[in-house]
Amino acid sequence: MRRHHRSAALTTAVLAGALLAVGCSSGSGGKQSETGGADAAAGKATTPRMTVALVTHAAPGDTFWDLIRKGAQAAAAKDNIKLVYSSDPVAGNQANLVQNAIDQKVDGIALTAAKPDAMKAVVAKAKAAGIPVVGFNSGLDNWQELGMLEYFGQDENIAGQAFGERLNQQGAKHAVCVIQEQGQVALEARCAGLKKGFKGTTENLYVNGTDMPSVKSTLIAKLQKESTIDQVVTLGAPIAMTAVQSVKDAGSKAEVATFDLNKDLVGAIQSGDIQFAVDQQPYLQGYLAVDALWLYRTNGNFSGGGTAPVLTGPAFVTKDNVDSVAEFAEKGTR
Repeated sequence: MRRHHRSAALTTAVLAGALLAVGCSSGSGGKQSETGGADAAAGKATTPRMTVALVTHAAPGDTFWDLIRKGAQAAAAKDNIKLVYSSDPVAGNQANLVQNAIDQKVDGIALTAAKPDAMKAVVAKAKAAGIPVVGFNSGLDNWQELGMLEYFGQDENIAGQAFGERLNQQGAKHAVCVIQEQGQVALEARCAGLKKGFKGTTENLYVNGTDMPSVKSTLIAKLQKESTIDQVVTLGAPIAMTAVQSVKDAGSKAEVATFDLNKDLVGAIQSGDIQFAVDQQPYLQGYLAVDALWLYRTNGNFSGGGTAPVLTGPAFVTKDNVDSVAEFAEKGTR
């Protein structure tokens, strides 16, 4: 197994503050649920009750979005906010969910722009209705042109470059970057950054991230066909766990590293099945997006002055430092 090293090229945004985890999350695919309020902690705001819509492109069953929601729920509880969550992986349907929030006259909208063109018209409608919109997680290159107030997330291209530089240090020569949703700007940017930072051969492999048996069989076939592949790069924790089994079933000597975390993946890093993960801190993204709308509504604040995003990553989680993250992952907040 190749040795692990820290990347000298990595820079991260340091964000201080105690974040409180509350509630659990479930369901997606366009369904709505109200969260927050009931689990309010000490220090809850006394400002008037607000309603905030959190609208994402989450696919059913993707545990990554549980972390986003928990962060958003924590901010909602603190800020006396009624949080209404909805999601749909189909861009047009997601835009309809944003329109629903506008029709409900919410006080603010936090959304992901995985496919920015689909969000352009509806964000303009929100602005025309006097509803502030902040972006998070996806749409770093487009949030300003879409007219959003702020953006919270990771620069995926830079994260991909740092990922590639780390693979160089570990001696990888041939990487396959597994993209679970074609055309999703954040995922495509990760693999583009990887190709830029990695000195070896990089090729993309498109799979259907909502069908894990298909992901597994597609990856097995790729590894068996191209025995020179020594590195599998995945863009989400569930895909990474499937990749580990695919490598074993294919009889491949490739190693697996990934973007994003969940509890199972932390355990896989501890065991050595996965080399490392790049953490963009989704809990923090959800928390900051909701809290930003409260700050704007109650005090006119907006981070970055409307010109710069607030970066929540990247940060490498390796076998050397994973234990410091494990206790938070066990609680479902990392």
